[in-house]
Amino acid sequence: MKEQGKIADTGAPGKERVTMSKKLFVGSLSWNTDDRALREAFSVHGEVTEATVIADRDTGRSRGFGFVTFADDESADKAVAALNQTELDGRTIKVDVAQAKSRDSRPSSSRW
Repeated sequence: MKEQGKIADTGAPGKERVTMSKKLFVGSLSWNTDDRALREAFSVHGEVTEATVIADRDTGRSRGFGFVTFADDESADKAVAALNQTELDGRTIKVDVAQAKSRDSRPSSSRW
């Protein structure tokens, strides 16, 4: 899970607080769902800082999943609870907190 810190001014000198953003994984997307539709579906639950449908680099066609980043954890958690296993563009989507991609997750080559 990739979280990015933002400094929020509390008004008191030396009393800034760090707010965290939270990235969600959204799976089983329709081929027709684009970044705008993804953002619209999730923005009712809080401030969306980024919404991206992942596309195949060769064809440009959706790969059927994407990521939505919320400005704060609470909104992201509400979105997971409200939207997981619901319908978007005719498909039942899966919504969960994104996990950090491990560099060691690639299969090792045992050809040699």
